[in-house]
Amino acid sequence: MKRILFLIIMISVSIQGYTQEELNNKFKPIPPKEIATKIDPPAIVEKPDSLQVNPDELFKDTSLYKKEANVEGIFYRRNQYLGSFKTKSLTSTIRYRDAAFVDGDKIKVYLNDQIIVSEVSLNGEFQEFKITLVDGINKIDFEALNEGFASPNTAEFQVYDDKGVVIKASQWNVGTGYKATIIVVKE
Repeated sequence: MKRILFLIIMISVSIQGYTQEELNNKFKPIPPKEIATKIDPPAIVEKPDSLQVNPDELFKDTSLYKKEANVEGIFYRRNQYLGSFKTKSLTSTIRYRDAAFVDGDKIKVYLNDQIIVSEVSLNGEFQEFKITLVDGINKIDFEALNEGFASPNTAEFQVYDDKGVVIKASQWNVGTGYKATIIVVKE
């Protein structure tokens, strides 16, 4: 019995020594796979603002836009022009959410002076709608229906083309009854 046990131990030690030597000569570690964890926000396409829109002329029509009523210390009782941009897209996606404290802000959305969203409450998550662009000017108005618990009505918005590229991203700060306006020109 002792001989069999001794023989097994000797064979195990010699095999172990042989395999250890063999692994040392041929072992090549596999390099770790690099995992990209950083997610970059969508790239904003910079396009020159070649469309000359005078906000004073745009907001002149008092049947569509409330007159400015700012007083000292209150700067948001006015309509806000957010810019004009050109695109060759057939459609555009507009995303919006409350930009600051989620406080119950509500808006109404117009496309070329026609209501497309009658009332929506802004929250922390993006909400969106898609529009089919007409040739020429597409005017999008966001009317503040209230100011929530904390004035003014604040929101962040993003405008995407039909390929998912950001055309414009910004924020508005307007009082109740005032509008933030963006113009998208389809070429």
